[in-house]
Amino acid sequence: MINLEEYFNFLAPDDIRVKGTRIGIETILFDYVYRDRTAEEIAQTYSSLTLEQVYATILYYLHNREIMSQYLADWVKHGEEMRKKQQLNPSPVREKLRRLKAERNAMTT
Repeated sequence: MINLEEYFNFLAPDDIRVKGTRIGIETILFDYVYRDRTAEEIAQTYSSLTLEQVYATILYYLHNREIMSQYLADWVKHGEEMRKKQQLNPSPVREKLRRLKAERNAMTT
């Protein structure tokens, strides 16, 4: 019998990665659940993943659907919150780039 958990590093309750990579399972699951991509398409997109690792992640999701659905929903929510925070408090570098772009556009029009 296969122990699916052997495919993953459980770094924290909100940080599960595919063993031997820096890829979080949320990356694979987002493509699978929200983008409706196949395991083969996902494996082709991320060269550090094997098709076996992608299938193991999907199978882990299917075996733990309720918990993993919440894990993924929390990840999506966190990403949305971070984007809003960045928009409200852009970094000085981003502001400088925005200002330079506006100046360049003003010179060309």
